[in-house]
Amino acid sequence: MIRNATIIDCAALSAIFNEALVNTTSVYAYEPETLEDRLRWFKEKQHAGYPVLVDEQDGQVVGFATYGPFRTRPAYQYTAEHSVYVDTAWRKQGIGTGLLMAIIDEAKRQGIKTLVGGIDSANTDSRRFHTQHGFVYQGTIPQAGYKFGCWLDLCFYTLSLPGPEHPVER
Repeated sequence: MIRNATIIDCAALSAIFNEALVNTTSVYAYEPETLEDRLRWFKEKQHAGYPVLVDEQDGQVVGFATYGPFRTRPAYQYTAEHSVYVDTAWRKQGIGTGLLMAIIDEAKRQGIKTLVGGIDSANTDSRRFHTQHGFVYQGTIPQAGYKFGCWLDLCFYTLSLPGPEHPVER
């Protein structure tokens, strides 16, 4: 069941995120976040009107998806960068697909024109996943990050959406 996250879900969101941070190059960061970090993040998402969706199976949060600003300048207001994370025990079961489709629907509803995914070049599963769902490869920033003793190349994928009916400059 995909639903809007609540503050009660933050511990599960943090655990899923931290597993990816500690064990993969999906997150270009070094230190696991605290529950307080995740609570602050969640409140900021809520305040800004950005969705945080979770997939719940048998009462357990097994994945989440969200998006936020791609860049902070006003002209980027119709572009958002998204994230999808799935608990390792629940991967390859359609959870990611459901969350991605739900976050795309929410982006359409909010008038987002371009949805961006920044994906580590070595994450071939995520790159293929995004391509299978209509995202288009736009390019790579070589050596954009450094983690696990290696330089990391960051690939960008985009999905074009309808956007707002009447865009404005704010």
